[in-house]
Amino acid sequence: MSDKVSNVILVHGAWADGSSWGSVVWSLKSTGLNVVAAPLPLTTFADDVAAVERVLARVDGPTVLVGHAYAGAVIGEAKSKKVKALVYVAALAPDEGETVADVFGRGTPHPQAPQLAPDANGLMWLPHEAFENAFAQNATPETRELVAAAQRPIAIPCITTPVGRPNWKDVPTWYLLAEQDRMIVKETQAFMSARMNATVVSAAVDHLPTLTAPKVVVDTILKAVNAGG
Repeated sequence: MSDKVSNVILVHGAWADGSSWGSVVWSLKSTGLNVVAAPLPLTTFADDVAAVERVLARVDGPTVLVGHAYAGAVIGEAKSKKVKALVYVAALAPDEGETVADVFGRGTPHPQAPQLAPDANGLMWLPHEAFENAFAQNATPETRELVAAAQRPIAIPCITTPVGRPNWKDVPTWYLLAEQDRMIVKETQAFMSARMNATVVSAAVDHLPTLTAPKVVVDTILKAVNAGG
């Protein structure tokens, strides 16, 4: 493999899908990169890791792996030698033996964060008002309605499974810290990014900068790409 990064794989978080990366895909592709938005089933943590590994198997060459929110835990489990750097976008980063719920529930939640509970099928849905109050408060009403209409629930096993040794211990890592995040408060993001020894880019963005501030996201990813992993 060449030392030059040729692929970027984007991994969406809970209550979202690949479309949440919006113009991030187009901006990255305009630089000549091969860009793939990996689909997560959000059924179990193992299923989600396997989904990312299947996408990694389909690309050739050095790759930057990017995770938003919940997907931070998932990208940390991908052990392919193709992965030369990780980028966390307002993302959760449990350490070995921790769960997503452990780090998500750390500290005091934002006053406008939604109350979350599983339904009869063991799935957690985001209340409609949460898209305006916490998930994407900086988005246009039209964008919020689209994201709300397309939301995909997350199953309890995704957030209660302890992770193994995360790959951020072994490869260069960048972290976009969302200062206006009401889902994962900035203090929690600061704790995780410091523990990871990540290169931090702090910005006044909400929980979904992939749609509300794509330039900041793209610039952060390109820092990892240009570093060569």
